[in-house]
Amino acid sequence: MMRGSYGSGRQWMWTIAVGSVAIAFAAAAGLVWSETRAATGPSLATDAQAAASAAAQPASQDVAQYAPPRQPPAVAQYAPATKPAPARPPAAQAAAPTYPAAPGAATPAPAQPAVAQINGFRSAHFGMTDAEVRGAIERDFNLRGDAIQAQENKAEQTHVLIVRAANVLPGGGTASISYVFGFKSKTLIQVGLSWSKATDDAMTPEQLFSNANVLQSHFLTEGYKPDTVATNMPINGGVLMFRGSDAEQHTTMLILQGTFTQAENNQRQMTPTALLLFYIADAKAPDVYRLPPGSF
Repeated sequence: MMRGSYGSGRQWMWTIAVGSVAIAFAAAAGLVWSETRAATGPSLATDAQAAASAAAQPASQDVAQYAPPRQPPAVAQYAPATKPAPARPPAAQAAAPTYPAAPGAATPAPAQPAVAQINGFRSAHFGMTDAEVRGAIERDFNLRGDAIQAQENKAEQTHVLIVRAANVLPGGGTASISYVFGFKSKTLIQVGLSWSKATDDAMTPEQLFSNANVLQSHFLTEGYKPDTVATNMPINGGVLMFRGSDAEQHTTMLILQGTFTQAENNQRQMTPTALLLFYIADAKAPDVYRLPPGSF
């Protein structure tokens, strides 16, 4: 259950109960919770195996649900009795004219519910080659040449392209975007976005918290498979704000990370330091290098 309340000034507080764990979010003061249940979360947007591992965790049965703030009970007020006004006869109303439908006029179809289709990020689609993704980056962000950095992940033996782009999320600051290519396929298997002080010196904890809520609200309306959706789950180093998959088992994952201090009432306070967003082609079996069974 989630309870919400609004205080004076900029202090906005709401609390999520996840099983026996309580999380209190304060837009001005960070995030607070008591001891949490751990789940592994990625620390780098280029780490495909860590991201996929967190994405493949089973959905919690303790997913937080929102409940509106409780309202104080109404206080009865005295008012003198008044005599009812005499009833007036109802005014005659003319019947609205009806017109036959024009021949051949189409009847509007009912709106269809949204169904998530996660094919990558913007013009960069899963299965694209390095050259094709570079073209997608140029179309999406008008970046080319030295603005696109290439790196190698030695542990996973994957190839990564990294760019920085302003206002990927409108008003959300500059983000770093990484495009990860598989060990065997050499094609795009994951896209990761991150917002932090490292990507934008003007970034604040409040901005990170706002970005997280905007994206979470968006994903909740995009038609992900209900049995794959999890929100507001405590993990090591932060909160899993959203996780969901489409019919092809492509996965979206949103993580708010932070640093911890001891607060009042023996609680731990988290101040957001980074927001991570992943689009993963195959969270259950990512295309990364693994030692052959029995080799050690």
